[in-house]
Amino acid sequence: MYEPFPGNYIWNLSTNLALMCGGNIGEIDEACRPIREAAAKGKDAGTAQFFDSWMNVANKVLASADADLARGRDLSAGVKYQRAAGYLLCAERMQSRDYAPRWEAYNNGLKFFKKGVELQNLPVEFVKIPYEGSYYTALFVPAKGVDGPAPCVVSTNGLDSMKEQIYGAGNPEANRIRGVSTLVLDQPGTGEALRNLDHIGRYDAEAWGTAALEYLLTRDDVDPDRIGIFGLSLGGYFAPRIAAMEPRFALCCVMGANHNWGEMQVRRMTNEGENPVPHYWDHVMWVFGKDTKEEFLEWAPNMDLTGVIANIKCPFFVTHGSGDRQIPVEYAHQSFDQAVNAASKEMFITGPEHFEVEHCGADNGTFLRDMIGDWMSETFAELAK
Repeated sequence: MYEPFPGNYIWNLSTNLALMCGGNIGEIDEACRPIREAAAKGKDAGTAQFFDSWMNVANKVLASADADLARGRDLSAGVKYQRAAGYLLCAERMQSRDYAPRWEAYNNGLKFFKKGVELQNLPVEFVKIPYEGSYYTALFVPAKGVDGPAPCVVSTNGLDSMKEQIYGAGNPEANRIRGVSTLVLDQPGTGEALRNLDHIGRYDAEAWGTAALEYLLTRDDVDPDRIGIFGLSLGGYFAPRIAAMEPRFALCCVMGANHNWGEMQVRRMTNEGENPVPHYWDHVMWVFGKDTKEEFLEWAPNMDLTGVIANIKCPFFVTHGSGDRQIPVEYAHQSFDQAVNAASKEMFITGPEHFEVEHCGADNGTFLRDMIGDWMSETFAELAK
């Protein structure tokens, strides 16, 4: 993994995610260089400096986009607005929930992402998923070159990712060119659902997973018999849980098997495993609506696929990085071994020869993305026979 901040995994992870999601190495280098000394003080101490430096770069890119737009260069402007949005969201994601400047940065990230999409005329539809008398938001990216209803995969976030990041990483486009549509969620506990709609996360993810399925069933461009579910990072818990509880999903695949996230919290209490974001315990309490760390730790054992994953009946694909520093590779084997009733199952563990060993491919971002796209398109084709 590219490590501009030696010894600071969380800051390095965030930088790599920005690169994966469409960032420019020169711009990212300018964001990182002034804060190397701050990074050496630890993962939490200098996050406000991280924010300021990344915002400075984002604002420069936005100014360049504005100049392009003023000259009628919509495509160039759109690319820059989208890239700047990624930097805004990267800066925001690293902050504690009580850091006031994060809110404007987040909402500007949404605004400029949408502006970038529209100026480039990208095939992205901004949609709302009805949910418990309210809604949560998602992106719908249609399959390419399909006559009639196409297969579709519901893509879930992890603990701290956002739909704009998943889009920027190219997952929906990888599916699109393979003839598969994608519904990219900001499910409860993540992205817009958490920040602007106050929908907290829950262990019984089928509540919002079924809502996404029901939404897709209202669309005439989606094949109702070929809707799958995909999750990365904590989505490696959510997606199998949903597939186990909602049998209408036609396939399930994960990037990063989070088989027993509840147990992992106990292990993190002893500093086993890297955290994905600064201010970690405050973040998970916010995501799941818990007032104290003790309340969260008492609740966390609900996040366990043991005894659940055997209910998966559809084809199941588990992937994991051999060098994952956040979630141990043993969890991939647990999910695979316990999926005893899946119609078929496969597992792939990446190694150094794939240039992608970190958590959810954070050191590359293309190998598992494309492999999963291949597996889904091939499996959907088999299901159509």
